[in-house]
Amino acid sequence: MSTTPAPPSLWRKMLAETVGTGLLVAIVVGSGIAAQRLSPSDTGLQLLENALATAMGLAVLIVVLQPVSGAHLNPVVTIADRALGAPGNSKQVLGYVVAQCSGAVGGAVLANAMFSTPTTLSTTDRATPGHLLAEVVATAGLVLVIFALARTRRSHLVGPAVGAYIGAACWFTSSTSFANPAVTLGRVFTDTFAGIAPTSVGPYALAQLAGAGAGVGLVLMLFPGARKTVRS
Repeated sequence: MSTTPAPPSLWRKMLAETVGTGLLVAIVVGSGIAAQRLSPSDTGLQLLENALATAMGLAVLIVVLQPVSGAHLNPVVTIADRALGAPGNSKQVLGYVVAQCSGAVGGAVLANAMFSTPTTLSTTDRATPGHLLAEVVATAGLVLVIFALARTRRSHLVGPAVGAYIGAACWFTSSTSFANPAVTLGRVFTDTFAGIAPTSVGPYALAQLAGAGAGVGLVLMLFPGARKTVRS
């Protein structure tokens, strides 16, 4: 006689979100540092190296952690999930967001340490109108990809699909697709290829939240059927 396993406790979910978001930022920042060192005179090649590592690493992290926490790794995904009818309460949403943000900062510090690079605040200002529009587009697309698959019973494809989308968005958006407030915060703590100045974080987060809202609207219009979340 088989029994249904108990759902993971909140602390296990938060641990998964902390570790997952930390590793994601370590991948983004670490591959950016490696790209700068391996291809110092070719910015296009640096972006290609960074995008490939990010896309592959993100896909793996989602596949591994999805059974524990849903592998949100992103505050806008957590908020969109709740807005689209996921079970839970404000305590869980807050717990996820705190875990994601703390993990992101830790991931940047870890990447700096692995490459013997000082942990200092970034000086790269990215908050231009074009970049902010790009963040709206990138985040809306991300939310649409995730919840379109969840609502059509294809959650097993979220990992590779999100990895592929973010890899592509690194190129088709002028901002190189941060699409994640926690990752944006983490990238403040490295003055390297992937860094972003503290003054750009607020505008980026607002653009990402606006994109998440647009993404949720598209999901509701295109896939209005039974609620199905990324934690199912």
